[in-house]
Amino acid sequence: MSRRDVVLTNVTVVQLLRPPCTVIRPPPPPPEPQPEPKPVREEVKPLPPPPSPTPKKLPPRPELIVGINGFGRIGRLVLRACMEKGIRVVAVNDPFIDPEYMVYMFQYDSTHGRYKGCVDHKNGQLIVNNQAIKVYQCKDPREIPWNEVGNPYVVEATGAYLSLEATSAHISAGARRVVICAPSPDAPMFVMGVNESSYNPGSMKIVSNASCTTNCLAPLAKVIHERFGIVQGLMTTVHSYTATQKTVDGPSKKAWRDGRGAHQNIIPASTGAAKAVGAVIPDLKGKLTGMAFRVPTPDVSVVDLTCCLAQPASYSAIKEAVKAAANGPMAGILAYTEDEVVSTDFVGDSHSSIFDAKAGIALNDKFVKLIAWYDNEYGYSNRVVDLLCYMFSRE
Repeated sequence: MSRRDVVLTNVTVVQLLRPPCTVIRPPPPPPEPQPEPKPVREEVKPLPPPPSPTPKKLPPRPELIVGINGFGRIGRLVLRACMEKGIRVVAVNDPFIDPEYMVYMFQYDSTHGRYKGCVDHKNGQLIVNNQAIKVYQCKDPREIPWNEVGNPYVVEATGAYLSLEATSAHISAGARRVVICAPSPDAPMFVMGVNESSYNPGSMKIVSNASCTTNCLAPLAKVIHERFGIVQGLMTTVHSYTATQKTVDGPSKKAWRDGRGAHQNIIPASTGAAKAVGAVIPDLKGKLTGMAFRVPTPDVSVVDLTCCLAQPASYSAIKEAVKAAANGPMAGILAYTEDEVVSTDFVGDSHSSIFDAKAGIALNDKFVKLIAWYDNEYGYSNRVVDLLCYMFSRE
């Protein structure tokens, strides 16, 4: 090793053995005071409104379908009224009329004229305006297969089944509800424009549309009683002959006079129409009764209501009250006329009651005679269909 190497080595050793020098650095300057940051106010934006829920699509409401039991005067005119109002009739039952004869009877009518639509039959069905209607010929209502045609509302138009027990056979056979085209001894009774709001779909499967005369009298009595009050009254209906009467003298065990020739006589007869008003307007129960005269005309009848009023009223005030009802809440049910009309002017009129303002009279301001016309066939048949529609609307 050379001397130079020894010196370098010694220097290196000394350097390695010497403690390192402490480096003194000046302290860092204190941090400049920073202004406190102002709190940032976040802008609160209103939440967007939640999207409106998409309405649930309800299943389409089933349409009203109708079956008719009995293809007599009322049965056929109910079918006409259904066709005019766009109500679908799915079946007709009549044990005495086959489809071919139904075509003839429906198409030609001595009172209401020829049916203006198309009528035919095919494969045991009645075809009206290209609408197929099943035809059954069952004598027992329990045998009519209403289930096969969609459980229709049934119009009981035979005149033979009037009680709840008798007409319940239709329900057993598949009818959804039943409307009896006559007064019933025990079924709830409804007159359109008078008491239909008391119909209870939960408990009433079988109802009565009352009689044609009650449908004429009750709307008029309702207007007069609500406005002036009826203390008591007597009703007479001058009524066209019907199919139950005799064309010539024949036997009639129940009422002998009813057996006399309908075309030859004015026949006094009983009627429960006035008393039935008490069933649809309870406040008039026991205050009205009446009778009928059967006369030799084929259609259109007239009611004469003679009553005592609770409040005095001039005849002109009575006319105004009836006119207001006819143009208002009872439109389509009650009509008003001051024309010089006679019975044939109302053949084919669909109203229940047409008040004849010029025919009525007043003895004084509390004792009046009021007159109202009605087509006892066609007007009544239209109310049957209206009651069906009302009941269906309450399902």
